[in-house]
Amino acid sequence: MLDLALLRRDPERVRRAAARRMTGAGFVDEVLTLDVQLRAARTTVEQRKAQKNALTAQIGRAADRAAEAGRLRPEIAALDAQIAAAADAMPGLEAQIDALLADVPNLLDDSVPDGASEDDNVLVRDCGPPPELPFAAKPHWEIGEALGILDFDRAAKLSGSRFAVLRGAGARLSRGLINFFLSRAHERGYTEVVPPFLVSRATMWSTGQLTKFSDAMFRDVDGELFMIPTSEVPLTALHRDEILAPGTLPLHYTAYSPCFRKEAGAAGKDTRGLIRQHQFEKVELVWLTEPERSSEALERLTADAEALLQELELPYRVMLLCSADVGFNAAMTYDLEVWLPGQQTYREISSCSNCTDFQARRSQIRFRREATAKPELVHTLNGSGLAVGRALVAILENYQEADGSVIVPRALVPFVGFERISRNGD
Repeated sequence: MLDLALLRRDPERVRRAAARRMTGAGFVDEVLTLDVQLRAARTTVEQRKAQKNALTAQIGRAADRAAEAGRLRPEIAALDAQIAAAADAMPGLEAQIDALLADVPNLLDDSVPDGASEDDNVLVRDCGPPPELPFAAKPHWEIGEALGILDFDRAAKLSGSRFAVLRGAGARLSRGLINFFLSRAHERGYTEVVPPFLVSRATMWSTGQLTKFSDAMFRDVDGELFMIPTSEVPLTALHRDEILAPGTLPLHYTAYSPCFRKEAGAAGKDTRGLIRQHQFEKVELVWLTEPERSSEALERLTADAEALLQELELPYRVMLLCSADVGFNAAMTYDLEVWLPGQQTYREISSCSNCTDFQARRSQIRFRREATAKPELVHTLNGSGLAVGRALVAILENYQEADGSVIVPRALVPFVGFERISRNGD
């Protein structure tokens, strides 16, 4: 959530940020108008209470207190009515301001390039040219079905479209990837967490999930528990409503989780394969850090995710997202895109974002630099380390052989127990 004090202090900056995201800036004037009314109501309450206290003191000093009280009673009653009216108006004004700010995305970092769509994202680095396979590359769904490790027809029978069954070596490859990602996160200093996969409405709101896009979330019948769209949600909210002691930061968390999202992309797009599913799996990386260190932390977080692709020897590139493509919570985002030869394109496999104090303000996650210092908001960061299904897709397509088998990346062999996937067995 945006800082109301910033909006008061520099409304033009907020207007420019809204324009860069190609969203309306009308909320700025609405919030400022309501804020003027709110502050006027607060001033009225304070002034009228002070006037009432002065009259009460006057009564206390009078020789005939009863007579003075009777004389001043109408004036005191009028002040009480004004205090009550102003106080009654304040919660409604606060709620209107909060509702407007709740749907406003984070301010963009100055380094984010302007753009109208993902086509305007900027290449930061290209990490290895796409390999030229000596045969016609197949997409992962054809490879997986031919090997008997992916079954989309039976998944559809069980659950409908945009689900998959992984079987045999496919299931073991998925499990091996999870263990590989978590093992490497541990080596890099992340604390592993097993969070709930169902979280409360308050948790979802505090991490910026319940915006105008909340219809993309699966929930229970009463709508009070939500299936997490990513473990970023419970990891970020672990310290909600807490003040962290001096020396606690930075905190690094990782978690494996299934993820659930109703909206699996534009209609008719990525209808085949594992790219866009209603249920998928990720290993998430989350940082909580001091504000002045969050830019450096984003580079470190991105490097941690990149290291996994490098160890798996998968060709990828790093893209800096433009203003129109940066997510609601983020101030700046790098996408890691892996090359898929079967589809002749790059696809996102990790999105690493600096959310600055945006989520922390909603979640009220604060820290003290010293024991007696005023609490400050932390900065939160998150990224996939990595998306399991998309990593499996990348391995199937990049390591496919002409005979239909798939080589297992060397770094992954200890985690799966076999070196090749073939139709006749591991």
